[in-house]
Amino acid sequence: MSEIKQKKIGLFGGTFDPIHLGHLSAAQEIEHILDLDKIYFIPSGNPPHKENANITPAQDRLEMIKLAIEENPDFEVSEFELNSKSPSYTIKTLEHFSTIEPDVEFYFIVGHELFNNIESWKDYKKLFELSNFAVITRPGYSDMDSSKVPLALEDDFRYYNVIENVISYTNTKDSTLKNKNIVFIEIKGIEISSTEIRSFVKSKQSIKHLVPRSVEEYISAQKLYTQEATQ
Repeated sequence: MSEIKQKKIGLFGGTFDPIHLGHLSAAQEIEHILDLDKIYFIPSGNPPHKENANITPAQDRLEMIKLAIEENPDFEVSEFELNSKSPSYTIKTLEHFSTIEPDVEFYFIVGHELFNNIESWKDYKKLFELSNFAVITRPGYSDMDSSKVPLALEDDFRYYNVIENVISYTNTKDSTLKNKNIVFIEIKGIEISSTEIRSFVKSKQSIKHLVPRSVEEYISAQKLYTQEATQ
């Protein structure tokens, strides 16, 4: 009798202000490399590391995500953080998903710039009891880089394996982490930033080929980013 494959789900958090082709390209590549069954895009409602006044209203960011992913059946959006009145702490999000789907193996997807400051996240040690981490890196981010695993995690996670553009670290020291992994994945996707897109819109430059057409049309129709650019 064949062994039943454990379901694997990616959790992609961020402000998505706006979501762009770089996000979608990275998600699709990670889904393929890690053999994920699904990826949830989780727009933050009240991110603790950003000034709320500079973030586009939640409903607009949510609608843009829905438009961007509508043709991919493996992509879904979660409104969990948007519906929460408290700050969008990752620990709360992971506890939520672990509760509703306790038998799933989760991979929290995050850029390496944010991951490098993991010790500033609320209850950061507990995050690795609930989920693996898939860290997006750029070409040239060497596996020899001593700062790849943040200093706060070096005692817990040891070098495990490297296959092509995927570098894995695993925890075999702490039984509470149940062999959770940190997987660094080099993404050869499009170099795009939401900040750049907002700046382009404000200066009336084209954002064609940076965001899906439906998102471009939504931004234009709602006149987003035409006033003072968000940070």
